[in-house]
Amino acid sequence: MFRGPDAARGLPTYGLEALRSHITLIGSMAEIVYPQGCRPITDDLGPDELVRRLKALAHTLQGLGQDEGMYQQYIPLALHLADDFFLTHPSRDVQLLIACCIADVLRVYAPEAPYKDQEQSHHIHSINLLQVNLGFAIVYGACLLFDHDRFCTVLSGEHSNKVKSFMLDVLCPLITESDVVSNELLNVILINLVEPNKRDKKHAYALANELIVKTSETLEPYLQAFFNHVLILGKVEKNLPIFSKVYELIYELNQCCPSVLHSVLPQLECKLKSAQLQERLSAVALLARMFSEPGSNLAKQYPALWRAFLGRFNDISVHIRIKCVQYCMHFLVHHPDLRKDITETLKMRQHDAHEQVRYEVVMAIVATAQRDFEAVAQSDDLLHFVRERTLDKKFKIRKEAMSGLAMIYRKFLTEEKVPPATEKAVKWIKDKILHGYYMTSLEDRLLVERLLNTSLVPYTLPAGVRMKKLYYLMSNIDDNATKAFIELQKHQLAVRRTVAEWVELHRKPPTPAIQKEMILKVLHISSKFLPESAKAQEFLCTFSKHMKQLPELLQGMETILNPNVSCEVCVRTTSSVLKKLGQPVMANLYYNTVKMLLERVSSVMIDHQSLLILVGYVESAVKGTDPTIAEECGICYPTLLPRVPNLRQCDAFVTSFTAAKFRIPLIKAAERGLKLLVMLSFVFPAHFLHEDVLNRLTSLLEYDDESVAPYILAALTFLGKYRPLSEACPSLFPRLITLCKAYAEVGTPKQAKNAVRCLFVNVPDRREQIFTEILETLKTTLNPQSEHYRTAIVTLGHIAHNMPDKFPVHIKNIVSRKIVKELLVRETSDGPPPKDNDPDWCPEEELPEMT
Repeated sequence: MFRGPDAARGLPTYGLEALRSHITLIGSMAEIVYPQGCRPITDDLGPDELVRRLKALAHTLQGLGQDEGMYQQYIPLALHLADDFFLTHPSRDVQLLIACCIADVLRVYAPEAPYKDQEQSHHIHSINLLQVNLGFAIVYGACLLFDHDRFCTVLSGEHSNKVKSFMLDVLCPLITESDVVSNELLNVILINLVEPNKRDKKHAYALANELIVKTSETLEPYLQAFFNHVLILGKVEKNLPIFSKVYELIYELNQCCPSVLHSVLPQLECKLKSAQLQERLSAVALLARMFSEPGSNLAKQYPALWRAFLGRFNDISVHIRIKCVQYCMHFLVHHPDLRKDITETLKMRQHDAHEQVRYEVVMAIVATAQRDFEAVAQSDDLLHFVRERTLDKKFKIRKEAMSGLAMIYRKFLTEEKVPPATEKAVKWIKDKILHGYYMTSLEDRLLVERLLNTSLVPYTLPAGVRMKKLYYLMSNIDDNATKAFIELQKHQLAVRRTVAEWVELHRKPPTPAIQKEMILKVLHISSKFLPESAKAQEFLCTFSKHMKQLPELLQGMETILNPNVSCEVCVRTTSSVLKKLGQPVMANLYYNTVKMLLERVSSVMIDHQSLLILVGYVESAVKGTDPTIAEECGICYPTLLPRVPNLRQCDAFVTSFTAAKFRIPLIKAAERGLKLLVMLSFVFPAHFLHEDVLNRLTSLLEYDDESVAPYILAALTFLGKYRPLSEACPSLFPRLITLCKAYAEVGTPKQAKNAVRCLFVNVPDRREQIFTEILETLKTTLNPQSEHYRTAIVTLGHIAHNMPDKFPVHIKNIVSRKIVKELLVRETSDGPPPKDNDPDWCPEEELPEMT
């Protein structure tokens, strides 16, 4: 039936005579009726007139609805239009219009055929068979005559899947039955796989994918030859776009039909070693993308190519090294079997001479930790690479390394259940971040301050949870990190006081002296507390003008700097102030400078509510009364141990347990908590001056543990320097005086020393009376036979130090009679103590009295 394209080109003559005879027979059955307004269509009309009449007829037929028995009279017309004269008319316009008319007639009668009796059915069936044969020939011939680029571009979203399937049925034989697949035909097919066609012609992209899969066996040798010409021989046909998109094509072909690339991918090894930078870069980008994709097995299938790719991590070109490192995150996340190779390459690149490569190493590891922390935690090396970069000579790299570690630590804090590998990996992170405060650069210090409030102790957490994180932090960091934390708080306090003085000047009349003082304050703030002092000075002057113009801005700054402000109000007010400074974009340097200053002065960690909670946590650790809080704060709580009288004995029991059982000894956590309260009393004294907080502190003074009272007394001393407790809390003070006098008279030397200091600053009106009473008591204990002899000496010395002008004669007599004659002279006359084999160092309690 099908005789090939040669017959199609000339419209095959097979069966045409029969077709004419059938048409003549059917046409004679009835008269031809035309729709109203349409003139007869005959073979004696000229081309122009025939086109005009066919246009009118086609337009009329398009307006007809489907047949409900009304249009039976048009059946002869349909058969008349199928006459060979019209179908083979020399004019293409005539052929097109005839086809439109016949299509509309068939639409009108659908789904019934435009014939009824058996004889008609036989004739029409013969015509249909002949038209099918003729249609296949015409379609095949048309495909050969059409431009190649029409194959895929004609498809649109309006076509059904059946139409797409028919198109594949037509296109596949064009490839599989062709003697040769030219580069032009490859260009037609493959160009739809790459941009911009991939984006703009999605249906053509999908059709090209399916076509390649269905004809892969035929296309494979031609694709291999094509890539050989480009990759090996370097031959390029400039008139064909696919020659400039070879690497994109390889990627897309690997996605849709990897089998066609079995012999192509190994050829990329020569491109990896090419002397041309652009060729190496393109090959590296392609292979990095293909090797790192989820589910890719190319590294196992082509081990030689994989090793060649790893060699590019050490390429002479910075751009290629950067490109390699940028894909490391995908390798670490999606390919556990390749992590060892990638880790080894990153080990070299973290010391790269170029800062951008080192930067990308940090970013790759941090990005991996964000997506899959286990991938990083399982390797001790990866996080240590980031740790080393916190000491990089470039701040940009130090900043990303510190921020990445802080992000990992915050993720660790917010998750309820953390794998052991993760917990082990983050142990040193908090220390490393705080160690950054020892850097000489102001930018580093500002960064550590920001990370403390956003990651180590996130200010967005509720007060109870935030204090647990603070307690956990202070209980777990090393001594150097603790010193850094204390220095950080002291520096922020200094900034807060200086800025408060500057803001306060805006409420005073603008006299020349005030203006001069404001300028000096701006110079001091910009040079000491902000980076890039010249720009900072300019922006602070602008901010000063805005505060004078906008009263609500000045009021907001006063609220932020208020010592009694709560964390919630401070955060809300800071946000309100920043909204008045413009858009929060990097280009807005004014906004960023003021934001940096507000970050340093804002109190978003400690307020009255959170401090009360923290004192409760410390009290639980000191007294050992709440194992739940202890566990949540990372404290070792000895639930299986008997009740012991003090923390030191408790610690002796705790150390007998394995380290895996408990994380932090109770005595260490209690001591760290008490030291934290002392430090906070110096930095945030206003939040302590509430009766509920002071009652809890006073209750700790009564606890039967000699190591607790010195810390509480030191905290109360700092509070008294801010505001005497006799004024802040008169109702509590009689109880506090009684406890301090007892410690000064019969406590330990440390307790006595801090008790005298506490009384001195907190009772300015009754100092002389209280210390006179204490001195009278010391007369009975100030002798070598008394068990409180050393306490009496310490108390006497600190009274003399704090009030040298009040008791000169009294103290002088006591010193000459009790200290010089009874202690120093006697110790000298007795001679030095005999030497023995004991070491030179001993506990403080065992030192001789004369020291």
